[in-house]
Amino acid sequence: MSDSTKTSPADKTFPAELPRPLVDRAILAALDEDLGLAGDLTTQSTLSPDATAQVVINVREVGVISGMALAEAAFRLIGPGLSFTPLVADGDTVKAGQDIARVSGNARMIMSAERVALNFLNHMSGIATTTRSFVDAVAGTSARICDTRKTTPGLRAFEKYAVRSGGGWNHRYGLDDAILIKDNHIAVTGSVGAAVAAAKAFAGHLVAIEVEVDNLDQFGEALEAGANAVLLDNMDNATLRRAVDLNKGRARLEASGGVTLDRVRGIAETGVDYISSSRITMAATPLDIGLDIAID
Repeated sequence: MSDSTKTSPADKTFPAELPRPLVDRAILAALDEDLGLAGDLTTQSTLSPDATAQVVINVREVGVISGMALAEAAFRLIGPGLSFTPLVADGDTVKAGQDIARVSGNARMIMSAERVALNFLNHMSGIATTTRSFVDAVAGTSARICDTRKTTPGLRAFEKYAVRSGGGWNHRYGLDDAILIKDNHIAVTGSVGAAVAAAKAFAGHLVAIEVEVDNLDQFGEALEAGANAVLLDNMDNATLRRAVDLNKGRARLEASGGVTLDRVRGIAETGVDYISSSRITMAATPLDIGLDIAID
C-alpha cells in the first residue's frame, strides 16, 4: 500500500463495543431472573437431556440490528457446548425474513436461553432502527442525532450502545461525565451567568459545561459566561436559526424538546450541531425478531 492510500486512525470511525464483563453480568442477571430457583420447568418436562437442536434467529421486518454480543452471551452462559454463529453485525440493516444467527447444540439449553437472547435483540434493535430513521432524516446536514438520559433503569449502557448501532451519538452517560446546567439549577443559583461561573470554578479542565436555555436572552448570557455548549430547549425553528446566527461558532449548539421524526429535518436545517431526543430510546418499538428451531 502506498503512502497516498494509507488511512490513519484519525480518519476512521471505529465501531462501538460493549465491555464483555458488562454484557456477562447483564445476561447472568437476566438468566437468573428467568430460571428462578427451579429452572425451566417446561423444557425439563418435555425434552430429553440428550436432545439436540439447530436454531436460526430470524428477523420478521426491516430494521437495524443491535445486541448480537448479548445474544451470544445468553447461549454461551446458559451452559457449555452450544455453538453460536452470527450472520450479521450490529449496525447492519436487515430485511424481513433474514436469518441473523444460527445456534446448535443441547436443545434444553437453547430453549432456556432463547427468551433472554431475544429480549435484548428485540429491544436494542428497535432502538437502533428508530435511531437510524432519525439519522436518515437529517442526512446531508451537519447535525448529529443524540440520545438523552431518559433510558430504562439498569439498561442505559445497552440502550446508548443501540443508539450508536443506529448511527446516532451519545449524550452524557450519567451525572458524572459532564456538567449540564438545567432550568432548576438556574432557578436556585439565580441566573445563567452565576450558574456557569460556579461550574467553571468547580470543574476540571476536561469536563465540558453545557447550559440549558429557554430564550435568546438566556442564550446570550450563556455565551457571555463562556459555556462550552448550549442546549436550546423547546425553541421553534426561527428562534433556533437566530441562535445559530448569534452564536458565531462560539459554543456547540444542541436543540432539544419536541423533536419528532416529522420535525427533525427542519431543526437540522437551522444549523444546530446536535439534536437530542428521548424518543429514540423511550419510544422505540421493539424489532420483531424470533427463533425457529428444528429438533434433530
